[in-house]
Amino acid sequence: MSEIAAYVAVVLAAGRASRFGSDKLAAPLDGAPLLFHAIRAARAAPVSRVIVVARPGLEIGDWPGEPAVEAVRIASTELSQSLKAGIRAAAGTRGVFIFLGDMPQVPHGEAARLAARIGDAAAALPRHEGRPGHPALLSARLFPEITALTGDEGAGRLLRTREDVVFDEVSDPAILLDIDCPEDLARLQKS
Repeated sequence: MSEIAAYVAVVLAAGRASRFGSDKLAAPLDGAPLLFHAIRAARAAPVSRVIVVARPGLEIGDWPGEPAVEAVRIASTELSQSLKAGIRAAAGTRGVFIFLGDMPQVPHGEAARLAARIGDAAAALPRHEGRPGHPALLSARLFPEITALTGDEGAGRLLRTREDVVFDEVSDPAILLDIDCPEDLARLQKS
């Protein structure tokens, strides 16, 4: 399997956006829906395809070219269910990059740096000033543990308990920037 075919990107976009008050992933940023920025970052990763885990009715757009973008629809808004759906859709790969649909400014080169660092580790994460961010690169050996997650929680707690996680120390705080409320988006649009 080639290095590029070894990984798949998963964009998690099935949440409620309750703090935002409306469909935040469709909210415009720089002339495109917020979600499209996360998909662009995922397509820039060294992956063979991009899987967008989305709630029914969420527009993910038409993405001609490579890597292919496909939707996996789920009704649940729990983060654990979205993550598990993405992992199931990526079965048979060496690992997955996890992108969040509400993180529009993830640096496009970060995923390649993580792929270069992971080696035999269970996961590779970017870290800014001691705080881990996204994308997260999860090796396939974590998939069984991820299938046991429940509730509105991702893999963060699981990764914090492991010693076989490597970090890429970055100076760009964009790996931490997520949009939770309209004020977050307004601040980003002004910068």
